[in-house]
Amino acid sequence: MLENIIILIVSGLISGLIGGILGLGGGVLLVPLLLALNYLPLQAIGTSSLAVFITASSASIQNWRMGYLDFKRVFLLGIPAIITAQLGVILANKIPDFFLLTAFGILLICNIFLANLRRQLVKKSHQRSVLQLSREIGGLLTGAIGGFLSGLFGIGGGVILVPLQMLLLNETIKVSVQTSLGVIVITSISSVSGHAFNNNVLWLAGFTLGIGGLIGVQISTRFLPKLPDKVVGFCFSGMLALLTVYTFYKAWMSYQ
Repeated sequence: MLENIIILIVSGLISGLIGGILGLGGGVLLVPLLLALNYLPLQAIGTSSLAVFITASSASIQNWRMGYLDFKRVFLLGIPAIITAQLGVILANKIPDFFLLTAFGILLICNIFLANLRRQLVKKSHQRSVLQLSREIGGLLTGAIGGFLSGLFGIGGGVILVPLQMLLLNETIKVSVQTSLGVIVITSISSVSGHAFNNNVLWLAGFTLGIGGLIGVQISTRFLPKLPDKVVGFCFSGMLALLTVYTFYKAWMSYQ
C-alpha cells in the first residue's frame, strides 16, 4: 500500500513537471501509468481526470500570479468544452477497451503532425491564419474538440488544445501552453463529474497523483517563460511519440 502511494506521488510529480512545460494536464502520462499499475481503462481515465484537475488548477494559479493567463482566451475555449466533455464520457463507457486505447494512440500521432505542420506553415505564411477562421469560431471549435477528448480519454485535452490554438488561432506555443492549462481546469471538472457518476474515479489514487502533480507544475511553470519555443516544441513532439508507442502496445495487449 505504502509502495503504491509513493509510486503515485512520484508519478504525479513527473507528470506535473512535464505537463506544466508542455501545456498538458498530465493525463497522457497518467493514463498509461495507471494502466501499467493494472487499473482498468475506464478507472485509469476517470482517476486521471481528477489528478489532471488538481494539476492544471495549480499550474493556472501560478500562471495567473505571474501574469501569463488570459481569462478571455480561457473562457472562449472552455465554455463549449463543458458540454462536449460529457459527450466524451458517454462514449468512453460504451466502446471496448481495445478501440478506446487504439483511438488514444491515433490521437497522439495526429497531434505530432499538427504541431509540426503549424510550425512549417508559420514560416511560409508569416503568422497568418492557416484556415482563415474567425477567432470566435476557431476558439469554439478548439474548445469543443478539447472537451470531447478530455471526457473520452481523461487527458485534460492539452494534447489537442495546444496544436489547434497554434493552427487555428495563430498563437505561439508558449501562449497556447498557458491557455491550455486554464481550459483544462474547466474540461476536467466536467470530465470528473461524468466519470464519478459512472463510478470510474478512484478518489484516493486521484488525489495522491494530484498532490505530486501540484508540486511539479509549481516548478515547471516558473521555467516555461524562459525556454525557447524550439525547445518546448521538441519536447512536446518527443513526449507524444514515446507515449504513442506505449499506448499501441497496451491496446494490443488488451486485444489478446
